[in-house]
Amino acid sequence: MNTMEEVISKPLVILHGEIKTPPFSAAARVEAGMNLRKLQRGMTLAMPISRPMPAIGARCAELRIVDENTTWRIMYRVDADAVLIVEVFAKKTQTTPKSVIAVCKRRLRDYDTLTKGV
Repeated sequence: MNTMEEVISKPLVILHGEIKTPPFSAAARVEAGMNLRKLQRGMTLAMPISRPMPAIGARCAELRIVDENTTWRIMYRVDADAVLIVEVFAKKTQTTPKSVIAVCKRRLRDYDTLTKGV
């Protein structure tokens, strides 16, 4: 059998945002990385780690990373050929801001137009 690194089937495509220390704590960055790697390997994540975001689009969800003083959200979409990171932000309210939803939709629409001609 191949090593775990060779098992990864989907690349991670970052359309916007960074997951680095700072502003993430080292522990939060590692948690985010481990969960993104699971997505790359084809695993499905559920609550409380990930929540579907149908308001953004099909196959879209948010990773939920609780850090020392901040709750982070990583908006992503799982495509057949890649895992797309659409936005990374510190969540300060109970609901996802409409501006974040709108910018995620626009980025995905632009990505689809550039890569798939949709």
